[in-house]
Amino acid sequence: MSYKKLLPALLLTLSALALGAAPALMPASYVWLRHTTSESAAQGVPGAWLARLGFLLFGLAVLWIASRSRRVWSMPTRAMHLGFGVLMIATAAFSTRSWEPQTPFDPAEDALHSFTATVMGFAFALGLGLRLPTRERDRLGQALDVLGMLAAVTLPLAMGALTDWTGLLQRSMFGIAYLWYGLESLRHNHTEGSHVA
Repeated sequence: MSYKKLLPALLLTLSALALGAAPALMPASYVWLRHTTSESAAQGVPGAWLARLGFLLFGLAVLWIASRSRRVWSMPTRAMHLGFGVLMIATAAFSTRSWEPQTPFDPAEDALHSFTATVMGFAFALGLGLRLPTRERDRLGQALDVLGMLAAVTLPLAMGALTDWTGLLQRSMFGIAYLWYGLESLRHNHTEGSHVA
């Protein structure tokens, strides 16, 4: 198998490892069950570089997968996932404010982070919704499409209500996205030459 086929899986794996390890670099006041991955990449926080690297690698992986999916995904599906990749990279570039209220922050950058993260969620849900009808007898893929769409809608709402579990809920959403893109990347490697109707 060529490196081009392995690269997306490698980028996704490195991204997940970076985001998983990022809490270890955080101040003692950071609690991964309560604080989000975005907060582990927050402005003015020592060690935030690792979570930002995780976001960057995730975005690059999705851009790579989407750019090589012409034979598998429809044009609108590709557009949504290309948008997701770009917005993930923008989320790495624009950081949220720290959870520690005394830490200085740029409110414009914080607002841009909120915007890119929110639109990214919509792009993911729409991308999965557009992918769903193109699957033929692919029960696992269909189930993951539905699970991902439900997660993209319900978990942000749950995060607003269950503030002590915000970090866990967001990490669950990231886990679903990693799984979805990872499986899509593997499927692309085995379906070259097939076309979307």
